[in-house]
Amino acid sequence: MKPEHIESSSFDIIDNEAGDHAFSPRQWEIVRRMIHTTADFDYMNMIHFHPRAIDAGIDAIRRGRPIFTDTHMAEVGIRNIESTHFHVAVTCLITDPAVVQAAARNGTTRAQAAVDAAAPDMEGGIYVIGNAPTALLRLIDLVAAGRARPALIIGLPVGFVNAAESKAKLTAMDYPCISNTGRKGGSTVAACVVNALLKMAASQSA
Repeated sequence: MKPEHIESSSFDIIDNEAGDHAFSPRQWEIVRRMIHTTADFDYMNMIHFHPRAIDAGIDAIRRGRPIFTDTHMAEVGIRNIESTHFHVAVTCLITDPAVVQAAARNGTTRAQAAVDAAAPDMEGGIYVIGNAPTALLRLIDLVAAGRARPALIIGLPVGFVNAAESKAKLTAMDYPCISNTGRKGGSTVAACVVNALLKMAASQSA
């Protein structure tokens, strides 16, 4: 089977096994990609969409605003075809020398320092977090203080320490975000959410 046929067949299986649900067509495009990436139907019961999240993400992409990620894994997992078409720069600062130095100097994680470094440039863009709860907590603090204004936060950190807690704090805000409850998440899941938004943005341009 060709890759596109494998993907199409996978989506058919997901649609069939998922059965009836309350997601809108655009929400389902995102959720089914999360299931496709993880083979985990639990995402149907744990996903959180802010009412303005999808519109905010598509608009940011179509305006060519930057996408920042907390890991290089998420960075390379984001589709290049659509991001290049919309002139969207996808950047991960986790290994930037200035970020490494700032983290060591301030006694923070590099993920936190990367959020601080990206803050001046993330206006109207998308910040994607699939690994580091410390990054999400820092971003929430900066947003609350008016020091960072991304158009959309994709907050899907995975793990046992502060992953669920950081996502609960994010979803309690009245701020455009796509997140989930609990410990599950990850860079590949976060990247696939961006990819769904990129494909929706491209379909609007067709």
